[in-house]
Amino acid sequence: MPIFKIEEKKLLPIEQKNFFLEKELQGLIEGNLEAVFNCRFVATEYSTGAQHAGRIDSLALSEEDNPVIIEYKKVESSELINQSLFYLHWIQDHKGDFEIAVQKALGNSVKVDWSDVRVICIAPNYKKYDLHAVQVMGANIELWKYRLFSNNSLYLEEIFHNSKSTSNLGQESSKNPVMVEAGKKAAQVRATASYTFSEHLEGKSKQIQELIHTIREFVTGLDSAIEEVPKKLYVAYKSSQNIVCMEAKSRNVKLFVKLKPAEISEPPKNFRDVSNIGHYGTGDVEFTISSELEFDEEKKYIVMAYNKVGS
Repeated sequence: MPIFKIEEKKLLPIEQKNFFLEKELQGLIEGNLEAVFNCRFVATEYSTGAQHAGRIDSLALSEEDNPVIIEYKKVESSELINQSLFYLHWIQDHKGDFEIAVQKALGNSVKVDWSDVRVICIAPNYKKYDLHAVQVMGANIELWKYRLFSNNSLYLEEIFHNSKSTSNLGQESSKNPVMVEAGKKAAQVRATASYTFSEHLEGKSKQIQELIHTIREFVTGLDSAIEEVPKKLYVAYKSSQNIVCMEAKSRNVKLFVKLKPAEISEPPKNFRDVSNIGHYGTGDVEFTISSELEFDEEKKYIVMAYNKVGS
């Protein structure tokens, strides 16, 4: 789909271009990790040591303290997928090295959550064989496509996100052994940290269950690209980053929305600024919802957060 500039009621197509060096793309993303993926920068060109003889383009920590690996290519290349899965394998075997890097970059108080590892690939295009490869491997890998335009606009689109272990490891003999091993590691990790939406309904009254379903249907209905990620104590709804986190209680539902408290004009009674208060989920704005009527009043803030995060 071309991008147009509106000028005096005319649509003028904006020409595409590309980065001269791959490092330009990497530097731009690293310098804006919070805005794009809501991650904290840990390291660049991180060496995997003499034995593995590689360098991870970017290491980061997600908003939920999960490790993040980011790899870039300015041209279509299957090497990007292979490298990313290789580094996924490496980081599972070198947790201590990653934790030391996190402490150096972010401080000793930051604790890494190993329940998930996020792998992000960024390239202008992907071959159909690469899309098939990541589907069968089952790793938590995201494929992002970028477009750079002559007006210095950058467009990012997630074209694949596999957050479930769906690989058929019984057919591994015909696959790349590095990818097979990385897939096994991903499967092992997710097997120990798998939660479901239905678990958050258990023990709740019919009224609260109906309220939870109403919230779920509204948030996921905003965009088909919004992903539901059940965690142990809450359910996150995200695109490139969390939009809202839902924590089900016995008498109400708490929503943590990705907005700044100052952006809530005329705060309702069920609003709370939690930017300096410890809580489960991510988001600095809390709404305590007890009924669908109350939720109707807060829908606009979820839409606002969705628009700010981007579809």
